[in-house]
Amino acid sequence: MVLPSTDKKQYVILLDDVIRHNLKSIFNIFDYKSVSAHMIKITRDAQLDIDSDLSKSMLEKIATSVKDRRIGEPVRFVYDQLIEKDTLDFFLDKMKIYSKDSIIPGGRYHNRRDYMNFPNLGRFDLLYKTNVPLPIKGLSLEGSILEKISKKDYLLNAPYQSFSYLTKFLREAALDPTVTSIKITLYRLAKNSQIISSLINAAKNGKKVIVQIELQARFDEASNISYAEQMQTEGIELIFGIKGLKVHSKVCVIERIEEGKTKRYGFISTGNFNEITAKIYTDVTLFTSHQQILKDISKIFEFFEINYRLYRYKHLIVSPHYTRSRFYKLIEREIANSLEGKEAFIKLKMNSLSDFDSIDKLYDASNAGVKIQLEVRGICSLIPGVPGMSENIEAISIVDNYLEHSRIYIFCNDGKTDVYISSADFMTRNLDGRVEVTCPIYDQEIKDELIDNFNLGWKGNVKARYHSDKLDNKYKLERKTKLFLEHN
Repeated sequence: MVLPSTDKKQYVILLDDVIRHNLKSIFNIFDYKSVSAHMIKITRDAQLDIDSDLSKSMLEKIATSVKDRRIGEPVRFVYDQLIEKDTLDFFLDKMKIYSKDSIIPGGRYHNRRDYMNFPNLGRFDLLYKTNVPLPIKGLSLEGSILEKISKKDYLLNAPYQSFSYLTKFLREAALDPTVTSIKITLYRLAKNSQIISSLINAAKNGKKVIVQIELQARFDEASNISYAEQMQTEGIELIFGIKGLKVHSKVCVIERIEEGKTKRYGFISTGNFNEITAKIYTDVTLFTSHQQILKDISKIFEFFEINYRLYRYKHLIVSPHYTRSRFYKLIEREIANSLEGKEAFIKLKMNSLSDFDSIDKLYDASNAGVKIQLEVRGICSLIPGVPGMSENIEAISIVDNYLEHSRIYIFCNDGKTDVYISSADFMTRNLDGRVEVTCPIYDQEIKDELIDNFNLGWKGNVKARYHSDKLDNKYKLERKTKLFLEHN
């Protein structure tokens, strides 16, 4: 709460302290000697337990499991270390918490995420500058977006360019009388999602709408269940995924009748179709009318419905069946080119790198002389710069105003550079346990743009830090400053 300012100073107070300040009023019906208040925080097991009752739908099973999460086993108990011992023992006994590993003494406050809504107090100079989204060159939000995409591919770089292009695409598809169907995968959605509104409008306008919605998106289950029920009511055909596999791909394909024939349009993204996170996550989305790529997307939706059949894809790389082996082949091609004395490099931008077999492949490439540059924002289990193992590998992480979320994969291919965008990180779960889509980029302008995207990050010397065996998180700026001082 923001309090009235005094002496030209501005004060805020946490709601916890408002309660503490009024304890005597709250408990005035009791005749007590003393009263105190302490915060505790319980983290419960969030794993969903899906029962095998065949009489229940997947929607019912997930909904029941989400409700059960509220009484799940406590896995961590954080408490104010000033709490009285008898009060602490009372909680531990009632909650049946016996493991000392999960009992953690802390400070007065535990919910750091509360500060996400900290008031700005009029100090706009302390906030990140709000950037006005740039237009996509050649693609206007006025007129038909489908007509533009029919002539060439376009790339959306969120949040630097407006997410409105994506919602515009779906709104147009919902209204266009020549569009007959829309198929889309949904993972995490915004509150009051415009995506859902467009899909419902499309169904009301007589389009066949098929939505694969991932009910097991961690901590978004309740929201996705609500959206699923809403779409079901409006006659949208829902697919709830494949047993044992999360659907993490971000794809959409529409079918349109042109001159008596069916033509496909669509988009493939590295991030969720979420208007809110699109303002703070960096992601790339390809808009395309490449018929062969979009035919592969249609095959993915066939796989959702008939998943005992193994489908072949001519252009897309799809997990869980092909991603690992195809990435290995791309790495092995660079190894072969390097051993033959040809130019060979690999540039990978991702969220996390933790799959040990993939890391071993990258070590093999390094030992063969392949130059490898890695931009890994989060977990990086690969150790770069070790002589005889990874001396040709450099790895950095960038954590700044926006969350670096896009996956961009670049392979030299003897000068005929191959560029891919993907929903998959180099993690075992992405390669083997999820439905992921990696898409090749064929448009040379977009290829160059994505290579520039990677290189701009690689040149970063303010928020870029090195991954190393020392785990010291040294910033590039520190090294640059040291070199400058030594030179002068």
